Amino acid sequence: MMTAPWRGIARDAGAILLGQLATIGFGVADTIMAGRYASTDLAALSIGMAVYISLHVGLAGIVQALIPVIGQHHGAHAPERIGEAFRQGLWLALGVSLPGCLLLWWPDAVLSLAHSTPEMAAQVRDYLHVLAFGLPLSLLFRCYAGLNQGISRPLLVTLLQLLSLVLKVPLNAWFIFGGAGLPALGVVGCALATVVIHAALLLFALVMLRLHPIYRPFALWRRWEGPRWAAQRELLRLGLPTGAAYFFEVTAFTLMAVFISHFGTVALAGHQIVANLASVMYMLPLSIAIATGARVAQLRGAGDARLARVAGWQGIALAVGLAVVLGLLLLLARPLLLAAYTQDAAVRAAASALFLYIALYQVFDATQVATAFALRSYGVALVPAIGYAVGLWGIGLAGGYMLAFDLGGRTPDWLLGASGFWFGNAAALALVAGALVLLYRSVSRRALQPSGR
Repeated sequence: MMTAPWRGIARDAGAILLGQLATIGFGVADTIMAGRYASTDLAALSIGMAVYISLHVGLAGIVQALIPVIGQHHGAHAPERIGEAFRQGLWLALGVSLPGCLLLWWPDAVLSLAHSTPEMAAQVRDYLHVLAFGLPLSLLFRCYAGLNQGISRPLLVTLLQLLSLVLKVPLNAWFIFGGAGLPALGVVGCALATVVIHAALLLFALVMLRLHPIYRPFALWRRWEGPRWAAQRELLRLGLPTGAAYFFEVTAFTLMAVFISHFGTVALAGHQIVANLASVMYMLPLSIAIATGARVAQLRGAGDARLARVAGWQGIALAVGLAVVLGLLLLLARPLLLAAYTQDAAVRAAASALFLYIALYQVFDATQVATAFALRSYGVALVPAIGYAVGLWGIGLAGGYMLAFDLGGRTPDWLLGASGFWFGNAAALALVAGALVLLYRSVSRRALQPSGR
């Protein structure tokens, strides 16, 4: 293992970041091309994507428990245990995809909250029905990603993700607008293209697992066993809280948009601009967090508790430092960014007022995500998930609601409307980040003791 963990973290994070941005490109391609097809299809895509992403992110978070488990086996030089964990991860992915598919096939309870027209609801329903076929494929591919990230070989996943983005655009054009004997499918075409891409990704991953020499020591296919409760319990102990934490993060953003819509289209459009910027910027600390978690797990598996603790602190510092730089660049580039997003002066003003919040938000977000991944490598996942629930929903969303709508009658003017929600969310993340850092300090210090207590 290297004596300067941050170098390996930075290298792996760079590869992971490219893959994350390629994944975001799916949504960008769908939005642009569905919008060019018809405004009704774009609106249906907005609702359907919100439902699917909220579900997919939570389930993918459960499967992501493979990263620290495989990382520890890799650090301990136990290749056959890596193969066992991977096979159990496949069973886990199939297991959690079943309720996910059922929700996508019968989404009426969720769609009723959107108050959409019957025609639009039908479009959304068709969109989600198609994606139900792709959900298991996507989660199985996440197992491949988890394997590679756990052994610090994320570039193989990134190359496949970049290839998938290249394929996504022409498939979208064909399925959405029709041609070569295929009728125009509109928003359903977006979903169909995504399912085809997921199938192709999984096929490529299987070919890589069969042929690439780095996987041979793991004996992935030497024997096959059914799901084992002990292994599934270990994965679920980390995965369920992780998936819940992701769910709280995503739905906090979704509900913010719902509440901000009460202030009108200008306020909502301004919020959407900064929310989009926040989502793109989040990919950098998330990539560092994934690489940090894998590195800490590997060092713990190798029995080097001291260097594992150092790796966690270095990963957190790297994520926070780059978030500060990004926040400053964001403030400096505010006029250029706003001009790129909209020519509406009112929307620009609404978005401009939120830029300071998003700059602070990124710093706290980077702190909490890097710390949370480091903690999961120590087997600590439930407490952070509870922190997300209390912080993001209780303090951030509820507190932001009270500020934005002036429920106490004492909210200053500068915190009314969308600003109140962003202030509340940033304050909640600051508290969560601070609590997680203190928890990591305690947990990693205890691990230095011979007994591990």
